[in-house]
Amino acid sequence: MTLTDIPLTTLDGTDTTLGELAGGAALVVNVASKCGLTPQYSALEQLAKDYGDRGLTVIGVPCNQFMGQEPGTAEEIQTFCSTTYGVTFPLLAKTDVNGPGRHPLYAELTQAADGSGEAGDVQWNFEKFLLAPNGEVVARFRPRTAPDAPEVIAAIESVLG
Repeated sequence: MTLTDIPLTTLDGTDTTLGELAGGAALVVNVASKCGLTPQYSALEQLAKDYGDRGLTVIGVPCNQFMGQEPGTAEEIQTFCSTTYGVTFPLLAKTDVNGPGRHPLYAELTQAADGSGEAGDVQWNFEKFLLAPNGEVVARFRPRTAPDAPEVIAAIESVLG
């Protein structure tokens, strides 16, 4: 099974896969509504708009594992994201990214190393994994790296061709 085949559930309860959701390159980001990094939603939405036509899908993965910063229900998360940040990109159901309940998607993603060669657990909300259209993880960016940072944009451009 490849990353693109791992069963996922969207925030509204629909069963899907990365292959169905993205169909091309994807930027998978664990998100939270009550985090100091939450304003990154704006830049993520801008990436979705700027690169969507070229084959990039931003996928938000709500996670409540970091100081309970995503406490809401699916409906509350959807409302917050759409009304506060105008989010139009797909959001998955609330997901564990670390620990014994880690989702199979993150069991695979966390094997990828970041720019300094470090793999392993997600450090905090808004960690970003860039996947090529074939489902290969080509870059990992830690939470404080802004979605529109030059290195993120360069990586996105490289997988879109």
